[in-house]
Amino acid sequence: MQTNQCITLIKHFQMLARYNTLANLRIYQACSQLSRAELTRFRPSFFGSIYATLNHILVCDRLWLARFASNTVKNYDLNAILYETFSELEKARIVEDGHIESFTQNMAEEFLQETIKYYDRDGKFQEYSAILLLEHFFHYQTHHRGQVHDMITQTEIIPPVLDLHRLLRPYAGMYLN
Repeated sequence: MQTNQCITLIKHFQMLARYNTLANLRIYQACSQLSRAELTRFRPSFFGSIYATLNHILVCDRLWLARFASNTVKNYDLNAILYETFSELEKARIVEDGHIESFTQNMAEEFLQETIKYYDRDGKFQEYSAILLLEHFFHYQTHHRGQVHDMITQTEIIPPVLDLHRLLRPYAGMYLN
């Protein structure tokens, strides 16, 4: 891959990291208006509640960042509730988003040429290009954040606007040219 292509891809992933941070801020701001009962109320979805889905996203963010750093991750639970209070979860989300942005800001061109090797939950060896897994990393966040957004519509709270181009408008010179 040529240097210009790598630089363009790095900027792309930096843009997605910034969007991820901004979208999470909006989702968490909306969720902060909900009671514990509303956050944990069963709703038909992959993880059964707003709170469980927010925890799942954080679990997977940590898992993928560890894989990108070539760290071995064993015995992880995709349904884990990492934090018992919304306040703790929100603080951890902010820290994790900082890690994600830092990761993309410090990404080397060579990383984009790598193959990420890891064992999945079933213990099966997996091997994919870093570019594919980075795209997956950001798309799965959007996917599950969309589920949270849908569950918010089932409450009294108006869900936030999460359109990429609207959230990144203040950064147009950096990403949208």
